[in-house]
Amino acid sequence: MNILVLNCGSSTLKFQVLDTDPEKIRTDGDVLKAIGLVERIGSQALCKFTATGQPPVKQALALRDHRAAIDEVLRWLLSDASQVDIHSLADLHAVGHRVVHGGERFQSSVLIDETVLEGIDDCIDLAPLHNPANLKGIRAATDLLGKGVPQVAVFDTAFHATMPEVAYLYGIPYQLYRRYKIRRYGFHGTSHRYIAYRYRTLHNLRKEQVNIISLHLGNGCSACAISAGQSLDTSMGFTPVEGLLMGTRSGDLDPSIIPFLCETEGLQLAEVETMLSKRSGLLGLSGLTGDMRELLDEERENQDRRARLAIDVFCLRARKYIGAYLAEMGGAEAVVFTGGIGENSPAVRLRICQGLEWLGLEVDPAANEALAGGATGTISRASARLKALVIPTNEELLIARDTVRCVEAGLTRR
Repeated sequence: MNILVLNCGSSTLKFQVLDTDPEKIRTDGDVLKAIGLVERIGSQALCKFTATGQPPVKQALALRDHRAAIDEVLRWLLSDASQVDIHSLADLHAVGHRVVHGGERFQSSVLIDETVLEGIDDCIDLAPLHNPANLKGIRAATDLLGKGVPQVAVFDTAFHATMPEVAYLYGIPYQLYRRYKIRRYGFHGTSHRYIAYRYRTLHNLRKEQVNIISLHLGNGCSACAISAGQSLDTSMGFTPVEGLLMGTRSGDLDPSIIPFLCETEGLQLAEVETMLSKRSGLLGLSGLTGDMRELLDEERENQDRRARLAIDVFCLRARKYIGAYLAEMGGAEAVVFTGGIGENSPAVRLRICQGLEWLGLEVDPAANEALAGGATGTISRASARLKALVIPTNEELLIARDTVRCVEAGLTRR
């Protein structure tokens, strides 16, 4: 089955086309056919499309909305120039969508129908920046491909549905949870689920034998305590702002700071929320950038004090979560790094692990330096009691596989 995987942001579209089916899933025989990105939707959009084994195609186009962006993707896939083995829309057998928030209602991936669309819409209050864009992608795909092509929603929050009450409840009046579902939901769930799956296959383990801490470190960052193959706790909460320090998000914060800033700075609540989401984190501390690569360059080349400070705060926050989750889990077998920073920055990985030697986490400097650019491997010493690994994430693969499973289950029920 050719599965089109769509990840719609507010002004972006990421896509992949994967060939997979139950047999390919069983044997890890899934085939990536194409990958692409559309940025700045709503103006002069920047498109980068790549067929596997071919050089990327880059162009700037006026794309007014997500429907126009998806239409352009489909036109490219069907063109002779793409060299993708997709000759008509009938060659796309299903669509898998990343949906950020499923609330408490959606605890697994589901075939999309009107009831599901209503449920995603009901979660907009919980994810006002993400779910509307996800819905636009679903509706655009329906318009362009027709209602006969099955579509599946794969939720970022679903993997964390196994968190116990003691992990997801806040210390606020319980009736606020009952009334408004104010609780910790967690995000990056598909990424953490992939890491748990990949760790299991690499070590020939059963699901219930997986006890690891997964660190997804990119522009957005989160940690996840994975116990017996399930999410026990995670750092992001009611929104993706909670938890680790990130590129532009503050992470954990004393809530009293918010009214203090409103009063002392004369800011509206919405302005403070924007500050915490878009002008804080690495960007806010350094005053330079939210890009870890640029901060490391500034520290190395110019000994910039605030660049170093931002990096150190970032690493300390991650180290604190490792310690907290080890205590909560009663120990773990490994700490796994993933995401853009986790996969490609040996310097950050080393700084996060420094000081954890007493827990048995000892990094092998040579092995750590050797792993970047999509490589998988162990970066701890052979003698380390607590292992450290790098495993590149692949959320799109799980979205495609979930799509196949949901479509197959739907056909079986009929």
